[in-house]
Amino acid sequence: MAMPAPSFKPRDPRQLALSCSGFLAIVFSAPKDPQTHKSKQARKETHMIDSQVDIETRDGKTTTFITHPERGGPFPVVIFYMDAPGIREELRDMARRLGTSGYYVMLPNLYYRAGVTELGPVNPDPESPERKRMFALMNAIDIPLVMEDTRALLAYAEADKAANTRIVGALGYCMSGRYAVNAATHFADRVKAAASIYGTRLATEQPDSPHLAARKTAAELYFACAETDIYAPAEIIEKVREGMKGTKNEVELYPGTHHGFAFPRRPVYHRDAAERHWERLLALYRRNLC
Repeated sequence: MAMPAPSFKPRDPRQLALSCSGFLAIVFSAPKDPQTHKSKQARKETHMIDSQVDIETRDGKTTTFITHPERGGPFPVVIFYMDAPGIREELRDMARRLGTSGYYVMLPNLYYRAGVTELGPVNPDPESPERKRMFALMNAIDIPLVMEDTRALLAYAEADKAANTRIVGALGYCMSGRYAVNAATHFADRVKAAASIYGTRLATEQPDSPHLAARKTAAELYFACAETDIYAPAEIIEKVREGMKGTKNEVELYPGTHHGFAFPRRPVYHRDAAERHWERLLALYRRNLC
């Protein structure tokens, strides 16, 4: 049985609810981390619209967080595929940060088929019930299923005047790096840029393996890889490099980092590398989503 979506609370008393249907709010976006704030002095604060909606798919409904600037649209769409621990405020904040640069960001729940909305804290112990559950959920979805979800997300965005679905970007962390890259091959007429951030299963024997994607899309692809990552060891990264040779695509290794380095609430968070990954992402989308 599907669990109801958790209540979605405004982050700041300056937020103003505009609709009771699915929740809609104007959000005043401001960084919480003072160090992040210092590094963003030149960036203007942007009024954002946040919403959480249930989007019909072939297999049910995926609860999707959407954020975009209040004014200036329609905006290029960026589909932000979650990592294995699932939807949480950390990811919503990252979606907001991306959206402030002028994008219509969609963050779908990929575990909806199992009736799961949010996992909550995941014990790092590999033998813990929480972690075993997470891996079971992760292994229950695959590229064909997520591409069907992507089709539904784009269909929803087409009906929203704030979204420009002719120009689309894709972004995936961890388990979803391969989904972002496959969005570029499955929707080649729309997806102009895709980024995999410490993605997993990047070089497999399957025809939809990400390391083969350069042959199938004109989109610009970017792979950010942690120096230490049991899910993407050096030999896998080398296969991806080989697959991208002779193209405009980039495979970048981040020295001194571990899998998960861009998530600010992880023990392995690496601030300098995380900020560099943001610079790379925004430059990628500036070049291609225009």
